[in-house]
Amino acid sequence: MIIEQIYTGCLAEAAYYIESSGEAAIIDPLREIGPYLKRAEKGNARISYIFETHFHADFVSGHIDLAEQSGATIVYGPTAETTFPAHIASDGEVFRIGELTITVLHTPGHTPESVTYLLKDEKGKPYCIFTGDTLFIGDVGRPDLAQQGKMTMEDMAGILYDSLHTKILGLPDEVIVYPAHGAGSACGKNISRETSDTLGRQKATNYALKAGSREQFIKEVTSGILPPPQYFAKNAAMNKNGYERFAKIIEKGTKALDPDDFEQLAVVTGALVLDTRTSHDFAAGFIPGAINIGLDGQFAPWVGALVSEMEQPLLLLTEPGREEEAVMRLSRVGYDHTIGYLKGGFAAWTLAGKQTDSIFSVSAEEFMRVPAGGAEVLDVRKPDEYEDGHLKEALLRPLDYINDWTNELTGTPEKIYYVHCAGGYRSMIAASILKARGVDKVINIEGGYTALKAVKI
Repeated sequence: MIIEQIYTGCLAEAAYYIESSGEAAIIDPLREIGPYLKRAEKGNARISYIFETHFHADFVSGHIDLAEQSGATIVYGPTAETTFPAHIASDGEVFRIGELTITVLHTPGHTPESVTYLLKDEKGKPYCIFTGDTLFIGDVGRPDLAQQGKMTMEDMAGILYDSLHTKILGLPDEVIVYPAHGAGSACGKNISRETSDTLGRQKATNYALKAGSREQFIKEVTSGILPPPQYFAKNAAMNKNGYERFAKIIEKGTKALDPDDFEQLAVVTGALVLDTRTSHDFAAGFIPGAINIGLDGQFAPWVGALVSEMEQPLLLLTEPGREEEAVMRLSRVGYDHTIGYLKGGFAAWTLAGKQTDSIFSVSAEEFMRVPAGGAEVLDVRKPDEYEDGHLKEALLRPLDYINDWTNELTGTPEKIYYVHCAGGYRSMIAASILKARGVDKVINIEGGYTALKAVKI
């Protein structure tokens, strides 16, 4: 028996590879399917099934491409409806993978079709559960993403409580819990950094499982939920209705363009220039109007949260050699309209004598010498981070909602704005967006709140 968790940190997503006696199954695959095919080839195994725990909202699954290339059957839980060939399993249905069995446990609540897959070993003993977004380590799935008809968030939370108590919590304590996400995912509010645990430990430590009643569970699970990123519903629709093949997305997006062609294409198509370099490199010089979202952070989720139109044409500026990586990661969240990249990167742009812009940054020490009232300070962290500690004069302006609050600033071009987050990644994203939207006097505080605390704010 082989069970491998394939964890992708930038999405906080876990897919799973299962193998026994020459047969394999994949649970919740990502868009790029090469790693799964190679893993099965390495084990000399045939992929028989692709098990989906639900219609994912935070990423586009690779189920369709993988099924076409492997011949495997896509499996969804009861009530799921798709426009592509799939086996809609019944509650309690059993599938065999070599010497192993996988039983479908219908566990609605996060979404109506959500299922948990119970794997039993060669001796028929319950070994682990693949819980998708029904049960996380330290949390449960948010109940506000897939309300139907007159169903409320509270109604879905109640259904989730019933699912957990009738289908999962009665399993042996030693059963291993394998969820679809870890810390950083917007699919829960209290997800642990651990990516697996025993069910017994979760019963003892998970706040939601410790709720004393159905009513208490509903209250705790529904409180403090931030609005979902705007791309969630669009990704769920793509997973349900299909999408363009991954290979074509890569082919379109990795078209090399010289500076003149890049500049002309941006004008003709209205493309957004997405600069994926580090915040430090971006600040030193960038193409006017470009937005900085660095590849070395949670790149795809931030694109999904901030670029409101998924059909928006994108032109990329990356570090040389990372162009395909950027296109791939954009496709994971359904941004399939990359139309090319700047060949030679920013160096080629400057060598061609093209116009550039920059963002001024100051250290925490330098910021502390700025006269009181001399500028406005924008804290772009999340509300809970702000509540844990902030500059007295700082205004809370979460990056997640910059499209809602930018207009507050664009009418006052004479003001100077100092922007900070926790460490600098998010603040440079915010500064780049503000610059692109006409707020010219933007200064980034290097090192963010972490650096400010170090100089004894």
